[in-house]
Amino acid sequence: MYKPSRRTLLRTPIAAAGAGFLASCTGPGSAPRFGPQPVGDGEKFVPPGPRGYVNPSDPEVLAAERKRGAGRVRTFRFTAAEAHLDLGGRAVHTWAYNEEVPGPLVRVTAGDVLDLTLANRLPATTTLHSHGVRLRCDMDGVPDLTQRAIHSGSDFRYHFAVDHPGTYLLHSHVGMQPDRALYAPLIVDDPKEPLSYDKEWVVVLDDWLDGVEGSTPDGVLSQLKPGGAMDMGSMAMGPGHDSPGHESQGHDRKASGHAPSSRKSQGPDRVLHHSYSRMLHGEGGSVDYPHYLINGRLPHNPSVFRCRPGDRVRLRIINAGSETAFRFALGGHAMTVTHTDGYPVKHKKTDALLIGMAERYDVLITAKDGVFPLVAAAEGKKGRALAVLRTAKGSGKLPPADVRLDELDGNTVPARRLLPDESVALRKRDPDREIRIRITGSMAKFDWGFDHKPYSPQQRHPVRAGERVRLTLINATNMWHPMHLHGHTFAVVGLDSVGARKDTAMVLPHRKLVIDFDADNPGLWMLHCHNQYHSESGMMTVLGYRK
Repeated sequence: MYKPSRRTLLRTPIAAAGAGFLASCTGPGSAPRFGPQPVGDGEKFVPPGPRGYVNPSDPEVLAAERKRGAGRVRTFRFTAAEAHLDLGGRAVHTWAYNEEVPGPLVRVTAGDVLDLTLANRLPATTTLHSHGVRLRCDMDGVPDLTQRAIHSGSDFRYHFAVDHPGTYLLHSHVGMQPDRALYAPLIVDDPKEPLSYDKEWVVVLDDWLDGVEGSTPDGVLSQLKPGGAMDMGSMAMGPGHDSPGHESQGHDRKASGHAPSSRKSQGPDRVLHHSYSRMLHGEGGSVDYPHYLINGRLPHNPSVFRCRPGDRVRLRIINAGSETAFRFALGGHAMTVTHTDGYPVKHKKTDALLIGMAERYDVLITAKDGVFPLVAAAEGKKGRALAVLRTAKGSGKLPPADVRLDELDGNTVPARRLLPDESVALRKRDPDREIRIRITGSMAKFDWGFDHKPYSPQQRHPVRAGERVRLTLINATNMWHPMHLHGHTFAVVGLDSVGARKDTAMVLPHRKLVIDFDADNPGLWMLHCHNQYHSESGMMTVLGYRK
């Protein structure tokens, strides 16, 4: 049986970073103070909007936090700043946490209190969002909704209880910042871990363009907009002004409705002109990324992870990309899916996984003897990310950057076919409230939104505490969208079953996604597309708890 106290990670930059940060954590301490804990600003933030809703630091929020308990406090510090990073032979200038990509691993145990201070040394405002974590609303990191954005030169202390184990993701929630290096893995260990394994590998996938030939995410977004530049401060992810400074079949972007850019902003044209994915029922995306990364490294200089033949290895796979779904496989091995988005599922074998932006999967593999490529192919696009698994006895050259895996075309288990483990299955119950939202917009106008409306922090879709809510998302567009609900996990509803617990799920073109969740975490919570270019164009709204 795997023992958290004897945790051994495969030797990766992420593991090394995590070890350094764990050494700085405090041990068991006094119970934390409840209420917002910003550094240098003790004011409670009340967002603008209609009355009668639970605000981020209202008593209902504090009461829900007290129920999560007050275990030992684990202390971390991130500094968000400009950085020069080496992607394994390619130097880029970007924005990062602690000058690392991915950012430092944050590792705690369920029941702990996470105390993370974010020091903003960027030339722009920023925040930090704990993606997938059911946490207190005023620590959710959404500017203008749950907190004020953190100004340059200021610090903010995120302080909240973490009561459920799983694989999660930390990232900025301002503007296009997540398409830089402002993201980091968050692992919450289970003190009663039921899985047995010898090694663990945190695998972070990413699409990359920042600092390559002058490209920036903001510049690329302006290329996608038919009118050229846009006001970056008014849109979905908040008021960040951060502009200073797998293979596909042929498919014509113009024929599918994409308008050509009226001007080139920073760097070369990154608009994707040929994109098609059978699995995504249409285009793979709109951005032509020059690079794809696993744990911050390019395919020609990949990370190499070592273990012994026969070792049982847990892979925690996180898609931190902003506009790319990845088809993921390990050469010569089948994978057993054990979790999705942090919650256990009934174990299912598969050759490959299709992972949308901000989705996470945990899998188990039994390592064979030799050298094996891990490939994350950019679905519907050209390009791939690569890492290597080498056993202690294995010999031979590293696989080429363009290695082709039969597993990528093998059995792929979609999230909708995964069943929840009984320990986390949402109990059957008729919904008390039903909400229907249409996903709208087009590639031609790049006017993404819900019900033909762009995002406003004053929007509210009302729910009440204690309700079972059924949310139906109807995709009326020609594009696929990974939809994310803050502060909750939901069950994907099938024809005859209640599916796996998730917080992010794909909606294919002209299809619908039906999800159920229990309204058990009071506050104001965002629902948005996790394609960063869609959310920043307006595809976001708010679910609000009524008083």
